[in-house]
This record gives sequence, structure tokens and C-alpha cells, in this order.
Amino acid sequence: MKQMPRVAAVHDLSGYGLCSLAVALPVLATMQVDTCPLLTAYLSSHTGYEGFTFADMTDELTAVVDHWQLLGLRFDALYSGFLGSARQIGVVEHAIETFAPPVVLVDPVMGDNGRVYKTYTAEMCALMRRLADRATLLTPNLTEAAILLGQQPDTMPSDAQLRDWLVQLAEERRDVVLTGLRDGDSVTTLVYSRDTGTVSEVSRSFVGCDYHGTGDLFASVLLGAVLNGKTLAEACALAADFVAAAARYTADHLPQSRDIAFAPVLGRLISL
Repeated sequence: MKQMPRVAAVHDLSGYGLCSLAVALPVLATMQVDTCPLLTAYLSSHTGYEGFTFADMTDELTAVVDHWQLLGLRFDALYSGFLGSARQIGVVEHAIETFAPPVVLVDPVMGDNGRVYKTYTAEMCALMRRLADRATLLTPNLTEAAILLGQQPDTMPSDAQLRDWLVQLAEERRDVVLTGLRDGDSVTTLVYSRDTGTVSEVSRSFVGCDYHGTGDLFASVLLGAVLNGKTLAEACALAADFVAAAARYTADHLPQSRDIAFAPVLGRLISL
């Protein structure tokens, strides 16, 4: 019997609202991936809602990594998302060194729509650049790509510059998936493959609303597909199709939702 791939998922968890672990756990479970959360923070709701509480889990992270090492756990991937402090970035680097997973997906959650998140300091941005350098698969949005390259977060590059950005981020050592590029009625993902040294794109229709959780949803499906043997191109297409289907369901059935309703379409991921 085929052994399920195992992932160390370094994310926060919100009691209300769909993002981070609330997305990654059900998606990866459906895709038959054994997912071990390394919890960075617990929030009463995600940050799209006012007045949320925030419990910092930094002091527990190293102890969890050390216990997993004591248990002799091995991981096929480390999946890094929202990080709440400079110390947490250091713990993720420690986990990568400790477990040496063959796949390291870094989703550099630092900002969006041309703005750095309020929780991110200049020190954290600098350390995230260092963490991104350890990735085998990097999934920034446009704002985060600019920050990683030392550009202003609200920079609007040309198409040629975007492709140059991907090559710079990849450094011929990692795959880079640049997500969420809006162009009229479509959303485009640019993909740099280190195997071919080429840039390709995946475009899907935009449903007319920006939902919380779409980035986490895309990255989680992408990782699950890669761990199930899909090529990078196949995994990106599958992730784009799934996000589009979830967005369409949300728009049709839950028009007032802030969060993307992906559970009703999870069946699409069962038979890869």
C-alpha cells in the first residue's frame, strides 16, 4: 500500500473564517496527505474581521520541532504560511535544517494589494527573504514578490518585468508560482519551472469578488498535487481549476460571504 506523504504545515489557525490551517487541513486530508500542524498563532477570527484576538504560539514552536525529532518523524514537505514574528521565521529555518524535507513550499505571507501587512516589520521582511531562499517552491503574490526583490510593494511591473522577476526569484534553484494577477475578467498565475527554465501561465475567469482564503486554497491544492506525483504545470492547473470552482460556488450560493466556500467542491480532489 502506498504510504501517505507527510507535511509539516507552519500556519496560524482562526476560530472563525476560512484561511490558513482551516483551509490547508481539509484540502490536504482530501488529497490523502498526512498533515502535522506547527501552529504559529491562534486567532478568534482571521484579520479580515475587526477586533480579533491573537494568541502568539512562538514559545511552543521549538519544543514541538524537538519533540517531533525525538519521535523520529520524517516529512516529505514543509509548508510555511503566515508567520507572526522574527523568531518564528528562525524556527521554520530550524525545522528545515532538522527534517531536511525534499519539498519546501514557502508562501511568503507579507502583504497584498500593494501594502505590507501591519504585523510585518522591516526585520521580518528581511528574514523572509532569507527563508524564501531555502524554498524549493515559492508562491508569492505580486506585492510579496516585490518585497522579496527589494522593490516598492506597490510596484506595477510590465509583462516583461514580471517574467524577469520570476527568473530572479527562482535563481535556477526553485520553482516559482506568482499568483493572483488580475487582468480584466481573468486571474493569471505565472509559473517558472526550474526543470525547463521557462515561464508559462495559467488563466481562469475572475468571478467578480476577492475572497479571503483563495491564496491558501491555491497553495494547498498545489502542494497536495505535487506530493501526489503531478508535474508543476499539472498541479498549477488543478489548483487554478479548484479555486475557480470554489469561487463560482461561493458567488452563486453565498453571495454575502467574505470567505471562499470550498467544502462543497472538495470532491473534485478525491481522485487525482
